[in-house]
Amino acid sequence: MLIKTYAAAVCGIDAIPVTVEVSSGKGIGYVIVGLPDAAVKESYERVRSALHESGIDMPRHHIVINMSPADVRKEGSAYDLPIAIGIAAATGIISSAQLDGYMLMGELSLDGHVLPIKGALPMAIMARAKGFKGILVPQANVSEAAVVNNINVYGVDTLREVVDFLIGESAIEPTVINTREEFQRAHEFFDCDFSDVKGQENVKRAFEVACAGGHNILLVGPPGSGKSMMAKRLPTILPPLTLQEALETTKIHSVAGKLSRGSMLMTHRPFRSPHHTISPVALVGGGANPMPGEISLAHNGVLFLDEFPEFSRTVLEVMRQPLEDRHINISRAKYSIDYPAGFMLVASMNPCPCGYYNHPTKACTCAPGAVQKYLNRISGPLLDRIDIQVEILPVAFEEIASQKKGEASEDIRRRVIAARQVQLDRFKDEKNVYCNAMMSSRLITQYARPDDEGLQRLKQAMTRYDLSARAYDRILKVARTIADLDGSERVSVRHITEAIGYRNLDRGDWANKGR
Repeated sequence: MLIKTYAAAVCGIDAIPVTVEVSSGKGIGYVIVGLPDAAVKESYERVRSALHESGIDMPRHHIVINMSPADVRKEGSAYDLPIAIGIAAATGIISSAQLDGYMLMGELSLDGHVLPIKGALPMAIMARAKGFKGILVPQANVSEAAVVNNINVYGVDTLREVVDFLIGESAIEPTVINTREEFQRAHEFFDCDFSDVKGQENVKRAFEVACAGGHNILLVGPPGSGKSMMAKRLPTILPPLTLQEALETTKIHSVAGKLSRGSMLMTHRPFRSPHHTISPVALVGGGANPMPGEISLAHNGVLFLDEFPEFSRTVLEVMRQPLEDRHINISRAKYSIDYPAGFMLVASMNPCPCGYYNHPTKACTCAPGAVQKYLNRISGPLLDRIDIQVEILPVAFEEIASQKKGEASEDIRRRVIAARQVQLDRFKDEKNVYCNAMMSSRLITQYARPDDEGLQRLKQAMTRYDLSARAYDRILKVARTIADLDGSERVSVRHITEAIGYRNLDRGDWANKGR
């Protein structure tokens, strides 16, 4: 007897259909073929025990399980449920006609309970695209999968419940979620606000410009000057996620198993802050069992790298291509996967090893040349890809002790959203361009060319600081964003001047000033 059940395999952040064929014939034995990993091969004992606890005996025949397509590696324990249902059907309890049209995914415990899986959202999206009438997933994943409309999504707790549903002895109501309504109802609440930040008006302005144009930003300053504190408040002034961005971001976190139990769509932009001991694979993704890395988990959000020079040189250099292309292609001998990586990079660093170079009251104790050597830990090409570089100094006591509140995040965010809307209207006919940071050279020439006075000012800066062609593009992109915040159609000399002021580390004498 040959029985077919239907499952899915995750490839990158998408899912592909998998047919689980169960053949029961003469003999004794249990074989799984179709490129299964160790977790799939170990499913026998879980399935046998779960069937027994559900009142179903394993057939005393030779069982062969084939997972098609056979050239795609099947990983994880989510295939327990389709295998168990296939074996149950081989005993005659379930007819093959009752299995048609349903996709099954779930891990089984020994007592027959269905446990959570990774990637339920992309699986549901694929099931709808392939014309399945329903998908059965663990109850813990049902809210996540039910985000996909026009397909019945059933949450199940036990194997017995699935069997009874398929043979018609019990009914399970499909979970229905109005995605747009739930998304619009969701509100973003933050436990921090820029109004808590005392002083640092120039840094707040730099953050506003960075968020308005989607620009990468680097903060350089001594310990205790507020670099990390302000960076963690950055999500409070970023524009809210659109529905499309929320779906894409949720898919990535679903595949990585980062969604909390019972969660639906992500409504907050991700903020990822890996430790500086992170490996290149953990940052960009991949591994023996391919998973998204930190740059993909930060997609549509913020990647915050504190203590920037302390990261391995190899780790930092692997970010150069994703920063430009906004995606990362992981190519290995056995697979090639493309992950999205459209993140905003926020980095912070001390100006020198002791941390007090250019401090207004504390003397730097570093040896001559140590400042430049410390700065050289970050390569020129990577530094070129950071649009805004801001030097930050400690806040004076009078400002710290002041009871006066700073400008609230809500007010800053309102201006950022208005500037982003201008850019969305500007680039509505351009593919995959949504903000000024994504502009190509053609678009820079078309939309960000300054007036004659601004062009002359830029020429002087290029000559004086010996800036690269990439720095030239970055300055024009930032100037375009500043003009958008001002509501100006043209990029003027004052926009160029402010943008040049955000290239502190490009100045050749920066590491030697004050000595």
